[in-house]
Amino acid sequence: MEKHTNGGEAITRRQALVMLAVTPTILLGLASDIPQTQLDIGRAGMIRLAMLSFWHVHAGGYLNQAIANHATQIIAIWDETPDRGRAQAQSLGVPFYDNLTDLLAQTNVDGVIVDTPTTMHRDVMVAAAKAGKHIFTEKVLAPTLHECNEIVAAVDKAGVKLMVSLPRLYSGSTLAIKDILDRKLLGEVTQVRTRASHDGALKTLLHPQGWLPPYFFNPKQTAGGAMIDLGAHPMYLARFFLGLPASVSANYGYMTGRTVEDNAVVVLRYPQGAFGIVEAGFVNPFSPFTIEAHGTEGSLLYGTPERKLQIRSSNLAKPTKNNWSEWTDIPPDQPTAFQQWISHIQDGTAATENIQAAIDLSMLMEAANRSAKSNQPVRLDALPR
Repeated sequence: MEKHTNGGEAITRRQALVMLAVTPTILLGLASDIPQTQLDIGRAGMIRLAMLSFWHVHAGGYLNQAIANHATQIIAIWDETPDRGRAQAQSLGVPFYDNLTDLLAQTNVDGVIVDTPTTMHRDVMVAAAKAGKHIFTEKVLAPTLHECNEIVAAVDKAGVKLMVSLPRLYSGSTLAIKDILDRKLLGEVTQVRTRASHDGALKTLLHPQGWLPPYFFNPKQTAGGAMIDLGAHPMYLARFFLGLPASVSANYGYMTGRTVEDNAVVVLRYPQGAFGIVEAGFVNPFSPFTIEAHGTEGSLLYGTPERKLQIRSSNLAKPTKNNWSEWTDIPPDQPTAFQQWISHIQDGTAATENIQAAIDLSMLMEAANRSAKSNQPVRLDALPR
């Protein structure tokens, strides 16, 4: 989990705690009889959505985006924890369904927002796709590549629109860095380092067990700890900048004694000799979100600690050749993943790049988990399809 506002900007730990505090305490192929008109929603039509679980701490943010969007409305809720779901449904004044199958059978539900435990993603999303519902989901798409492929196959067969929340792919700073690398302004890239960390596992007087919900440390629900959740952001960025590696080596730490890792480093190895270094942690109160890229002709830094992009390169004229300089050619942020999902539903288009990024992310996470367990590098081509 990364601390974001609905628009993707980072928020403070205090703001995150306030958001948690106002959440109810209990939070601590297409069937032939689905009408085609249900899938082809015009711009004039309201897109009717159901929330599938409030397990993830980002669920409230997606709910707020759906409420704020003029083209969408929330009309139903299901939750694998019924009391939590009923409380949310009552606060919104919409029906709660004890049975997921019953909710998915409702013909007035056009799409679903999935925030279930990560280990439930495959079953929930395959069922939603078969019922003809468009799907927006919190990362990761699924814990394994095989499950991802099953989800995507069901989505393709149903013809519904899938979008995965990978928010930092759409920030202006990310796009600027990708452009710099693509233009080889740093020469041949030798290393990219990406890092995201917070203190959600640390014990304090206010939160004796840390401010993350206890179930975030339950591997049966999460399929991992700091890496698969918070580390997803630096991982999909490393893949965006460098592409897929040949192999993955991971080391996990357990500083607070949880069953899942709270401190993690993953090394991505590329055939040409470059490295990606992906770091994540739940045990660092002041660690800034960081991107570094280094090449044969220069380097760039972002978030060390200011949110500005600095560059020094022999491929650029003074002063960037001789000194570090701020790079100000930053494009605007793209629409949020949720906004893009709604546009894909309205326009009948597919989030092809987003889906591929999500599949690759799950592949990298599965390889990292296997590597940490075996204490050996894992090749991506060795993963079950």
